[in-house]
Amino acid sequence: MAYKPGDVVPESGIYRVTHDPKHAAAHQVTCIEGKKFPPRGSCDHPRFVLVKAAIHVNDQRSFKK
Repeated sequence: MAYKPGDVVPESGIYRVTHDPKHAAAHQVTCIEGKKFPPRGSCDHPRFVLVKAAIHVNDQRSFKK
C-alpha cells in the first residue's frame, strides 16, 4: 500500500519514497509508527511504500525499563 504526506505511519521501518521523476529520484527513508509522513516542499506527489518493517528501539521489550 502507498501512503502520502500527512498520512499516519502505520508501522516503523524503511520506506521507499517515489516522487514525480522531474523532482527527485526514488530513495529510502526511515519512518516511525504513529508519526506523519512528511510533506516535500516543491513536490505534491511523494508516495511511501514499506520495504522493511522494524521495531523502534523504544518499543522493543528488551530495552524498556
